[in-house]
Amino acid sequence: MNANATPGAPPESLPNTGDELALLRDMPIFGAVPDRALDFLDARARRVAVPAGDWFFRQGDQGDTMYVLRSGRVEIHRAWGARDEVIGRLGPGDCFGEMALIDLYPRSAGVRAAEDCRALALGNALLYQLYAVDPEPFTLIMMNLARELSRRLRRTESLLAYHYGPEPQPERRGPAGPYEINFV
Repeated sequence: MNANATPGAPPESLPNTGDELALLRDMPIFGAVPDRALDFLDARARRVAVPAGDWFFRQGDQGDTMYVLRSGRVEIHRAWGARDEVIGRLGPGDCFGEMALIDLYPRSAGVRAAEDCRALALGNALLYQLYAVDPEPFTLIMMNLARELSRRLRRTESLLAYHYGPEPQPERRGPAGPYEINFV
């Protein structure tokens, strides 16, 4: 079964190849996480294959899984109305979908395989299993995820400042003022 077989269907599952532990050790989101916790995750993570052109997930899907790309390349797609833009590209050793481990909102973007891909799928249920047996590494992973999301937010802010300049344009001012976001 491939990712496009049925809307919302999970990517094809694969057996453990044993090389994923080294991949996890080298990722910033698993920095300072002890080997015992990485072994726990590696032994229980789903291995998935997604053929070129198929989707890991689409923008707006409900999510509860993050993916660690073992091989292949993906494109991150973001739709604005009828327009679809590729807003990023990732390769082996990168992760995506991590916001689904933090919040309960639908996916903010879609991820499509640009090449045949193999990935580890780490879901909320697996992380909660880790928390039940060893809360310290779970906490480290959540802190590292927060740091990664913060880095991405800072990059986005930097790009916005580059494209729109440091001073707000009068037509872009919201009701809360030039530097505030009105959340109410």
